[in-house]
Amino acid sequence: MQLLSTPPAVRPQANGWVALGAASVIFHLGLIFYGLAPALVSRPLHMALLLPWVLVYLARGRLARASGWLLTLLGVAACGYIALNEPALANQYGFIDTPLQMAIGVFLMLLALEAARRAIGWPLPLVALLALLYGVFGEHVPGTFGHAGIPLSSLVGTLTIAEGGLWGSLTGVSVSVVAIFVIFGAVLNAGEAGQGFMNLASTIAGRLTGGGAKVSVISSALMGSISGSASANVASTGAITLPSMVRLGYPRALAGAVEAVASSGGQIMPPLMGAGAFVMVELTGTPYTAIMAAAALPALLYFLTVWVGINAYATRYDLKPVSRSEQPAAKEVLITALFFAVPFALLLERIFRGGVTPQYAASVAVFAGVVLLLFDAKLRFSLADFGARLCEAALTAGRQIAVIGAIILCASLVVGVLSLTGLGVKITSGILSLSGDLLWPALLLTALACLILGMEVPTTAAYVICVSVAGPALTSLGLSPLLAHLFVFWFALLSTITPPVCGGVFIAAGMVGENWLKVACKAMALGIGLYIIPLAMVANPALIDLAADPLGAALSALKIALGLGLISFGVIARRALLWRVALVLAGAAAIFLF
Repeated sequence: MQLLSTPPAVRPQANGWVALGAASVIFHLGLIFYGLAPALVSRPLHMALLLPWVLVYLARGRLARASGWLLTLLGVAACGYIALNEPALANQYGFIDTPLQMAIGVFLMLLALEAARRAIGWPLPLVALLALLYGVFGEHVPGTFGHAGIPLSSLVGTLTIAEGGLWGSLTGVSVSVVAIFVIFGAVLNAGEAGQGFMNLASTIAGRLTGGGAKVSVISSALMGSISGSASANVASTGAITLPSMVRLGYPRALAGAVEAVASSGGQIMPPLMGAGAFVMVELTGTPYTAIMAAAALPALLYFLTVWVGINAYATRYDLKPVSRSEQPAAKEVLITALFFAVPFALLLERIFRGGVTPQYAASVAVFAGVVLLLFDAKLRFSLADFGARLCEAALTAGRQIAVIGAIILCASLVVGVLSLTGLGVKITSGILSLSGDLLWPALLLTALACLILGMEVPTTAAYVICVSVAGPALTSLGLSPLLAHLFVFWFALLSTITPPVCGGVFIAAGMVGENWLKVACKAMALGIGLYIIPLAMVANPALIDLAADPLGAALSALKIALGLGLISFGVIARRALLWRVALVLAGAAAIFLF
């Protein structure tokens, strides 16, 4: 379920994987500078490049590795067939002509399911398999949810030899945008940027009450903005912040909860956020800069709520600051901050002043990040260390592009079937019927669906599937498309901290050595903003209109911040119950009634 997949202890020689990772990096960066490549060329090659990683690199055991090699060779041949025959296939308009094409099409669909299974487990492939079975046999389903029937040659062809299904727009986002930002994050993480985040966070918050926890919040927000993965964020920043909080005497359950909640915010924190933000660009037609602007204030409110929650926990526990001896020197903070500040500044300058696409700006920032790999935290130049850092970046980028690509390819099959069969429209109608054509019941039904689906599949896949069926219902009830998508995306994040399946909590609990349920209970209290802010966005739509109406957005943010602070303090602080209930009610009124 996580992007941070733990590779096996024994695997083939690293040099080959470094070369494959470098090939993946060069291919995806090359597409940005080469120009427009046909979708039926670039997207199958993208799949061919990810197959060795998910089928062999992540394989556990000889049998899995041997079958992985076989599937990889067959898969590369099948993808190569699509890419080499692009001119002819484009003229078939998604209709299978020969038995060979049918065999290749069916194999590619099954291979996409298997690749996703090996990358992230069973749930998402099972959802996709059910969707495919519905596409084949749905004509036999009685009542409203049946369909008129689709010829097998048309179904398979549309999903595998046309720009739908496997090679649809979602896969295009994975190829041309997500991969570039994954490479950017991998390059930054291979250098001193991560240490720069930690140093800056320690300087800003280390001396405050609950300083150890607040360092975790700031560093996780910064690190999450480039990793886009709650689990990877917990594992990376948590390796430093969790021992620090335990050493300062924080309860282990609280330490784990702080890290899980702070890390979950990475996918909503501009400028990079997670893969879902780039998918949102494609699905809504909204420029990435507009999505960044819309997401900025809600993300800040989320981390502000966590900050208030830490202060509230300070009324229950002695949350000590980080000792002065453990805080970095000002010179060290300044130097290490440059390792992320320079690429970030270049990225934002190219987007906002240069007027280039986000992926082109990220490519330029990648080259700046590569230059910075020549230096360590003391600005010492070393070609040997540069080579090691480049290898680490290539390995990380290759693996993460592959895992995200496997998720998106599998989800693309679901979206393709929904579009072909009209099932998405029928589910939308069902939501409208159940909600009585009322917005708030429809929102709650959608939130429940996001939570349930998010327990089983990664955030991006949960968002894509939920918004495909619920998004039209929400927009028909008056929400703007961007607001509807942000609402669904936020609630798809709930599963990172909400039992029974909460990936971020599981990892943090394991790292801190505490019962996961205790961590989850504190995480839900500390991360209460994750449950409330999406609803607050609907009640106060000006909040996401920062670009067009900054004053209105700021006033809405202040009102919501007050309400969230009252609610968070009322839920957590050690005070009389009557006072706590009054605080929660006052906070809810501030957000939803005024």
